[in-house]
Amino acid sequence: MSTDPYVPVPLDEKPRQQQNFAPGVHMPPARRWRAERPGDGARDLRGGLVGAPGPNVGFGLTLALRARDRIKLEPHEHAEDAVAVIAEIAMKRAASFGRAPTRLDVDLAIEILGYGAAASADVRGWRPDRVRHAAHSYVARRAVADGVSTVVLRMSRAEVGAHLGAVRAAIAAGAVADVTA
Repeated sequence: MSTDPYVPVPLDEKPRQQQNFAPGVHMPPARRWRAERPGDGARDLRGGLVGAPGPNVGFGLTLALRARDRIKLEPHEHAEDAVAVIAEIAMKRAASFGRAPTRLDVDLAIEILGYGAAASADVRGWRPDRVRHAAHSYVARRAVADGVSTVVLRMSRAEVGAHLGAVRAAIAAGAVADVTA
C-alpha cells in the first residue's frame, strides 16, 4: 500500500542512492546486460520480423522524435513514417552493441536513409514506397531495418559512407546488403 506524501520517511528507509554515498564515493557505471537468467535465452532471436532486443531500445523513438526538425522530407512523405524507420534502425544499431540508443545511432540512421540533406534521385525513387505507412506497420519498419546489415551498423559513420550505395540499394530491393567489414 502506498504512503501519503505528507508522512515522513525515516532516514534508514530512504533509497540508498547517490545522495546517501559517503563523500568521494560515486555510482559505478552501468554494466552490459547479459542473458544470465533461465528465461532470457530461451528463444533463438534470429530471422525476419524478430526485431532487435536490447536494453532500453525504445528510447530510440524519443531520440528520433527529437531529430524530427532535422529530417528533410519529400513533398509526398510523412514525418511520422520517417521517424518510425529512423528509430527502428537506431534501435537495431544500439542493440548490436548491447546498449541503449544514442543520438549518434539516430544520426547514422538519418544518413543511411538520406533524410539529412536533399535526397538524391535514386533515393527519392525508392524511399517513399519503402517507408510509406511505417509508423503504423511493424512489417514495413522491419523490412527497412532488416535491409541494413549488422556489419554496416557496427561501422563508424565514415566507414558507412563508403558502403552507402550498396546499403541503399539493398533497402530499395528489400534485401540485406552484402557488405564485409
